[in-house]
Amino acid sequence: MVIDTSALVCIVLEEPEAAAFASAIFEDSIRLVSVVSLVEAGIVLEKALGRAGSKELEFAIRTLKLSIQPVTIEQGQTALLAHWRYGRSLHRAALNFGDCFTYALAKITNEPLLFKGNDFGRTDLRLVVSQ
Repeated sequence: MVIDTSALVCIVLEEPEAAAFASAIFEDSIRLVSVVSLVEAGIVLEKALGRAGSKELEFAIRTLKLSIQPVTIEQGQTALLAHWRYGRSLHRAALNFGDCFTYALAKITNEPLLFKGNDFGRTDLRLVVSQ
């Protein structure tokens, strides 16, 4: 599976869906996350928790045994296509910059996406859980 920023933030902040998301991750042997999602999650978590946010994120990455994926040229091209197809002000999915890279990783790997919200549910990706 591919894990979106929203799912990571949900787990670290112990939101209501956190246990279900963590269980879904542990049940799948493939646990991919874009380095772009980690930067985005770090920013969100530091805003919410201060500098401890990054430490909590690092702990979650180790605990969940996530495989951090670098951005490739193909992902960059696919992310741009995702923007034109599903981007903010262009489509109801309203994918932001980080979302476009998550989309690209899931599309290229053909892995289902774990996320929170309703944005990715309006795309053509395979989904794990949508809350």
